[in-house]
Amino acid sequence: MSALNLDDFTDLIERPDGGVRRDAEAHRERRVVAPGSLGRLDELGEWLAAAQGVVPVRPLTRPRVVLFVGDHGVAELGVSARPASSATQLVQDVLEGGRPVSVLARRLDVPVRIVDMALDCPPDTFPADVSRHRVRRGSGRIDVEDALTAEEAERAFRAGVAVADEEADSGTDLVVLGDVSVGGTTAAGVLVAALCGTDASVVTGRGGQAIDDLAWMRKCAAIRDALRRARPVLGEQLQLLATVGGADLAAMTGFLLQCAVRKVPVVLDGVVASACALVGQRIAFRAPDWWLAGQRSGEPGQAKALDRMALEPLLDQGLTVGEGAGALLALPLIQAAAALAAELPERADTPAAKTEAPSAAEEPVES
Repeated sequence: MSALNLDDFTDLIERPDGGVRRDAEAHRERRVVAPGSLGRLDELGEWLAAAQGVVPVRPLTRPRVVLFVGDHGVAELGVSARPASSATQLVQDVLEGGRPVSVLARRLDVPVRIVDMALDCPPDTFPADVSRHRVRRGSGRIDVEDALTAEEAERAFRAGVAVADEEADSGTDLVVLGDVSVGGTTAAGVLVAALCGTDASVVTGRGGQAIDDLAWMRKCAAIRDALRRARPVLGEQLQLLATVGGADLAAMTGFLLQCAVRKVPVVLDGVVASACALVGQRIAFRAPDWWLAGQRSGEPGQAKALDRMALEPLLDQGLTVGEGAGALLALPLIQAAAALAAELPERADTPAAKTEAPSAAEEPVES
């Protein structure tokens, strides 16, 4: 395995096409509706046009939900409403259609891809297409030990890059990114606190199933202890993911960056995806231009991360369930923005829309 140079992403990632965005803005000014009357939908349509490099914007025909999944050793401390090592059952429920993301994906006709990076179960529990990128069984307890070895962190990151390439090569035109984990929001909180320079209490939320006050205090203490371990490696993003992240978080970070390289837009779900995006921003400052925040979950760590990246959530429904469900709710809004940008006609009084009627002198004379 050749050495992984994260600095390469800075050179590989370009911003969405600024010239195309200006063309999209000019197109908006000529449409039959008054400029600004469609609110944020105008902005979304122009962002999509720049990402696609074409005006008018193309409809989104091949969106995809991608979920990176894993168990986190820190869940042993009782920081989650779910028991440690129970993400396997959640994944099974998603596959069987019994989770919110499953219902929404069926309703919206969007395929769901699950990528097992570190579930605490035998490797043959799920089909090969789910587990073939798996790095290890569970991640370490980040308050007292590293989540991953350096080699495992690199393997996980590369796996995320590979999944992004697979999606881009298959024609996926927008990704809804989420996670299924137990203990993942604790690891995410550590990453956000470390990168934003804040205390544990500022980023500690109640998780996917609202935990009680005692569990919240245990979670805050775990983030505080892990934060002490994170600070010495802040300058090395892959080492940071190995120290206090996890295989699923390392893979999501690689996935996000490679999607930006391949010019595939991504909609972020909750605090875990947002924390990985924040790490990605540290690696390549232009990368967030390819990402949207799907919804505001109410997790303080998510709010802190999105504010640092200047990403404003599209929806505010307070979904904390994770698994990409909140971001998936934003998909119809994005599709509507694309349809309006592409299909609304221009005003009759604009130069591009005028058709010159022949003058009397130019009219044909009958013989």
